Amino acid sequence: MEMEVRRIVVVVEEVEVARTALEWALHNVLRYGDLVTLLHVFPATNNSGGKSRNRKKLRLLRLKGFQLALSFKDICIHSFPNTKIEIVVTEGDEEGGRITDLVRQIGASTLVVGLHDQSFLYRLAMGQKNIGNNFNCKVLAIKQPTSPLTTSRPTPSVSDGSTSSSMDFSQIDISTLRSISNYMEIKEKKKRMP
Repeated sequence: MEMEVRRIVVVVEEVEVARTALEWALHNVLRYGDLVTLLHVFPATNNSGGKSRNRKKLRLLRLKGFQLALSFKDICIHSFPNTKIEIVVTEGDEEGGRITDLVRQIGASTLVVGLHDQSFLYRLAMGQKNIGNNFNCKVLAIKQPTSPLTTSRPTPSVSDGSTSSSMDFSQIDISTLRSISNYMEIKEKKKRMP
């Protein structure tokens, strides 16, 4: 019996939590035979400055996006050398409409996003009810673990405020998962001790 090939879309952004989300997905979601689509959407260019200048800017944004996606591809190859990977770099909006359209067109089974202050998921959730239906797939929003030695602005929680009823995606705080994992390891070691 052959397993169905799943398409896992990972949003490529120039923030550390996007890389963390990719690594988490590779170790917790990906299985042999799955296809990983690295999706980078760069902001739309405005029409000021003439056509040739606009084309040059567009080409530069596309090139930077592709280079960023290649760095994500390196993470995939390093973690799982036989992973099937495709790269999609396109122009879009900051509200996530282009990402939503592409995820549906691709037929993704899972969308993996690094959740941060400027994440398109927040803007999308504010404007619509039940955003999970927009994607037609499971949405995993991964938060960057915070180190006890560093202090940073807290990442907004999807369960806060009035948006909690309209959120339909999983938020995974991997720092909590690591704490549970460490706790289980310590507990197991104590069992083995005389």
